[in-house]
Amino acid sequence: MTDDRELAWLTAVGQELGLELDTDQEEFAALDELAQHVTANVDPTLTARTLFLVGVASGRASDPSVAAHDFAGKLAALARGWNADTERAEPANDQDARR
Repeated sequence: MTDDRELAWLTAVGQELGLELDTDQEEFAALDELAQHVTANVDPTLTARTLFLVGVASGRASDPSVAAHDFAGKLAALARGWNADTERAEPANDQDARR
């Protein structure tokens, strides 16, 4: 749950970037979860870059909020299995299926 200080910061950032933020914080929760998985299972130094890429990809979608939530879930699954052995790892998204 986002507290008032966090919401104030995110609102100010949104205003500076010319964005209207949805008051529903669901996509932020999904991004927070993604950040935790990337930090714990991949590499902490790649967390910000991963979130940046989610933002870029989401911005290209017809509904960025829905896309951000969807992308965060997919990448969290990828990160959870990143360093796991092949029997325990969650399969990565099949990129051939997207073409």
